[in-house]
Amino acid sequence: MEYTLLGHTQEKVSKICLGTMTFGEQNTEAEGHEQLDYALDQGINFIDTAEMYSVPGRPETQGSTEKIIGTWIQARKNRDKYFLATKVTGPSPGLKHIRNPLRFTREQIMTAIDGSLARLQTDHVDLYQLHWPERNTNFFGKLGYKHDPDEGWEENFVEVLEVMQDLIKAGKIRYFGVSNETPWGLMRFLYLADRYDMPRPLSIQNPYSLLNRTYEVGLAEVSIREKAGLLAYSPMAFGLLSGKYHEGKAAPDARINQFKQMARYNSDLSYEATGEYLKIAKKHGMSVAQMSLAFVNQQPFVSSNIIGATTMAQLRENIESIHLKLSDEVLQEIEAVHQRIPNPAP
Repeated sequence: MEYTLLGHTQEKVSKICLGTMTFGEQNTEAEGHEQLDYALDQGINFIDTAEMYSVPGRPETQGSTEKIIGTWIQARKNRDKYFLATKVTGPSPGLKHIRNPLRFTREQIMTAIDGSLARLQTDHVDLYQLHWPERNTNFFGKLGYKHDPDEGWEENFVEVLEVMQDLIKAGKIRYFGVSNETPWGLMRFLYLADRYDMPRPLSIQNPYSLLNRTYEVGLAEVSIREKAGLLAYSPMAFGLLSGKYHEGKAAPDARINQFKQMARYNSDLSYEATGEYLKIAKKHGMSVAQMSLAFVNQQPFVSSNIIGATTMAQLRENIESIHLKLSDEVLQEIEAVHQRIPNPAP
């Protein structure tokens, strides 16, 4: 395994992080525990979850992922062996079963962290993340920003920073980060943290894959210069980049087949681009899954690559991508496809 320093700290986190959003929906408790055990055995020391998981968010399964991790934590008694991250849910009409209102007020964040700690059966999380912004901005597949002067949001970044500082002082969290953020949002948090001598966000968890390289446009430079690295999610584009849909190997319960409402990776251009990447992988004698993950692993602005799997075979293959280094020839061929079909799944 390879490790990177998180932000400006001396915390060494594995270049591959275990994502867990399938625990409680596509994976049982026993399967989740098996994945966690195997990941740690392979040198992964970074685990990511969220209070809204499993996905898709439903009242029946909300918090199920944290609960599964919590029973594992209690059974293994090895809390000092890994870096644990979770997230507080942002505003969403479809998630009012979690809390109402879903806002980043002091009261709501305090309620959220206490709920997460109870489900996780631990006294602290290492990284606490804002799952997505409160304000109306372009995330979750929106490329262009359209300003809404009547959105009703008033900037509260200083209040959020104060709450995070208090949670750190109370020992409930060690660091905080953002997720699904824009360059303005990340830079605003960094500026205000420095101005008022409060904790900086150490990381930003945004989508990044061969089918979505929009992070490179405005955020990659921020990550490198400000030491707020990317925790890349959906590096496999919901499994499309495994090649199984192109090769007719996808089961009916595979993620894209099962959850039709999650259409970010269902476009014709996404399928076309993936077909081209599949050709490159076959030409060079590698799996397109490992090629896709290795591409993310090699980016200098990536602190950790969040993988997710529903089977142990998938998990083993994904973790093995850490040993694959893409040649200049392969990278040039990937770039040629990207130039022809840029960001088909933002």
